[in-house]
Amino acid sequence: MELAYVCEWEKRPKSTHCPSIPLVCCWSCRNLVAFSTDLKNEDEDKDVSHMIHIIDTEHPWDVYSINSGHSEVISCLEWDQSGSRLLSADGDGQIKCWSMSDHLVNSWESFLSSSLDGDPIVALSWLHNGVKLALHVEMSGSTNFGEKFSRVKFSPSLTLFGGKPMEGWLAVTVSGLVTVSLLKPGGALLTASESLCRLRGRVALADIAFTGGGNIVVAATDGSSSSPVQFYKVVVSVVSEKCRIDTELLPSLFLRCTTDPLRREKYPAVTHLKFLTRENSEQVLLCASNQSGSIVECWSLRKEGLPVNNIFQHRSPVVGEKQPTILKWRILTTTNDLERVSAVALPKLPISISNTDLKVASDTKFCPGLGLALAFHDGSIQILHRLSLHTMGVFYGSSSSSSAQRPGDESAIKRQRTTGPALHFKALQFSWTSLALAGVDNHGKLHMLRVSPSMGQVLEMNTTLRHLLFLLEYCMVTGYDWWDVLLHVQPSMVHNLVEKLHEEYMRQNQALQQVLATRIVAVKASLCKLSTATAARACDFHAKLLLIAISSTLKSLLRPHVLNTPDKSPGDRLTEICAKNTDTDIDKVMINLKTEEFVLDGPPLQSLQQLIQWVGDFVLYLLANLPNQGSMVRPGFGFMRDGASLGMLREMLVMIRIWGLLKPGCLPTFTATSDNQDSMQLLFRLLTKLWLCSRDDGPPQDPDESLIDECCLLPSQLLVPSMDWLPVNDGVIVKLQGKHPLRLQFGKASSLPGAGSTAPLEVFTRSPSSQKMDNLRCVHMGVCPTEESKACTRCGCVTMLRSPNKTNAMKQWEQRWIKNCLCGGLWRRIPPTLT
Repeated sequence: MELAYVCEWEKRPKSTHCPSIPLVCCWSCRNLVAFSTDLKNEDEDKDVSHMIHIIDTEHPWDVYSINSGHSEVISCLEWDQSGSRLLSADGDGQIKCWSMSDHLVNSWESFLSSSLDGDPIVALSWLHNGVKLALHVEMSGSTNFGEKFSRVKFSPSLTLFGGKPMEGWLAVTVSGLVTVSLLKPGGALLTASESLCRLRGRVALADIAFTGGGNIVVAATDGSSSSPVQFYKVVVSVVSEKCRIDTELLPSLFLRCTTDPLRREKYPAVTHLKFLTRENSEQVLLCASNQSGSIVECWSLRKEGLPVNNIFQHRSPVVGEKQPTILKWRILTTTNDLERVSAVALPKLPISISNTDLKVASDTKFCPGLGLALAFHDGSIQILHRLSLHTMGVFYGSSSSSSAQRPGDESAIKRQRTTGPALHFKALQFSWTSLALAGVDNHGKLHMLRVSPSMGQVLEMNTTLRHLLFLLEYCMVTGYDWWDVLLHVQPSMVHNLVEKLHEEYMRQNQALQQVLATRIVAVKASLCKLSTATAARACDFHAKLLLIAISSTLKSLLRPHVLNTPDKSPGDRLTEICAKNTDTDIDKVMINLKTEEFVLDGPPLQSLQQLIQWVGDFVLYLLANLPNQGSMVRPGFGFMRDGASLGMLREMLVMIRIWGLLKPGCLPTFTATSDNQDSMQLLFRLLTKLWLCSRDDGPPQDPDESLIDECCLLPSQLLVPSMDWLPVNDGVIVKLQGKHPLRLQFGKASSLPGAGSTAPLEVFTRSPSSQKMDNLRCVHMGVCPTEESKACTRCGCVTMLRSPNKTNAMKQWEQRWIKNCLCGGLWRRIPPTLT
């Protein structure tokens, strides 16, 4: 483990947190981190603001702070499964649901709430949607994604008509109530409360887990280590438009430390109670503490045979009769005496823990998902194996000169403890691949830590690449953000990772390839930005995303001439005809098409002219730069051997040519040196020659000399536009290549040099007087745009926040990217000066 960056407040907030009340932190699958602080107004001692802060991990300084409106300390924060909504609960029984305003990560609003006045919330969770994957380390060498990441049969907590999961949340209060709020399809909230058991008692700590059968299990304790830890089954249903809650008492347990004569009085309080995973209600982690130390126990629920009295053992057995069984909690393992635990983080990676998977993980030193993190009051963090609780890695605090030692170096541990930092973590969360830890200390600073996939064990380069590739594939299949995987990618690994990822993708079936087509391009683009040598390829991958989007949009405008159409759509027929017809004359290719399918009204064509113009400019740029693609890789190089993308450009030129006959105003405009120059004909002819060299049905060939000569003459025939590639990403990931942690401040954008700034390509350089570009609408916004804009948190793509267009065709294009960027990243609002 090592520190990646620390983000702190310019002025340390005056916090009202007492030592016994922890801060709360949670990490979404979209790499958004939310944490809470309590701020005291400097003017009025009694006026306390209970704040929620939300950041995306790529731009941690761009914090969005919400005055939550909670009247008491925020006790719980919980993201939903999509990472787009956040629940917050407080010590007065109020629960609020927050969602993005205008789909911006730095703009949030509360639109739903429920309340149990005066009854503090101690546990909170969204209802399960029934989606569960298992990650099989044993199958990491398989060529089939379905074998590596299998779908586990799991029922939602509650279903609507047709089996659709019903959304909602469940909370446990300090008085022993369980409350459920259900989101009805119309937007209304259906709420009900029920006692966990007949005799209600104080609940100091609780946690919530789900079973495969759709039930909910709640673990609860009154905070005393001498009291039993109780477990309850909760079943939620809707009867006659009313929410119904049924509860049932399950087997309970007493902590092992209370039965040990030497430790009976040593640890009087239970300070942490957690199920190991939210989908496994049969394993629980318990931490008991005193003022100076803690002990951690791991328990498992097992089915055991019930002994039968001797009287009944001698009777003749009935056919098919089985020995009666009982569920009983058994201790798996326990730690030795530890420093006092201040926070616990559990892994979210759904790794399979079968014997074979665990053996392969051990042999290959694959550790993600197998470790849980404990933060201590001396500022250190230990990662323990989730089953055996043996130490896998140690972090000694950001002020230490050495951030990690071997687990067996006891003298180093003692030495660091005596001189440890005063700061300690009050909240800790793993990322969704368990390769990063986010911690909030008692001064409100946010710490981001890298967690090595092998926990610091030395691996061969191929094994390291295989581990990272495995987790990138997992993110690609699930749609989770892969930012935390990039933390461990060195510039020298980028090329091999991109090639291996492409090889694995090409081995999947055609249907899965179509589903993942844009996602894999986005992953490759993120990887290529990490190295100066591959920065130009990142431009190509972003251009490919835009190319795919424009192609599908233009093809969707085509309509069959008659209703009783054959199996293939007009777009499919266009692709088939263009693939078979290798003629370099665009007009001869048009003859084979049913031009009536291309007849459109004028307004849609005219409104899409800026996208059509981009296609024309891009083709001209590619061809004009063909002779320049030498030893130094320039933007556009990736398209020279990409037959599929060149074929797509060829199809669009044919479409544009036909539409130009109907509406000349929609054609791309070129500045030619000759008045009788047919620019479209020229570009199509050269593009077809280049396409023939890289077709998928034959071996790739180098462009012949005649083609290169003709491309050399292009700048003297047509004015070659300067393509406005995506701006260099201002995020933090490219600045974390070194071993020294970054020191950042909330509210102040980082100006540290990145990996790509040592030798920038000329296409990335921009003078202050250059035109700013709307990368989605392909229009210029001026040198000093006055319009509010938004930027992608992942790739840096910039577009105007409000649409300047009135036509339906362009609004439909904009609507496709209202929630996410082309690369799948989230949007954040940026001020006009940063555009």
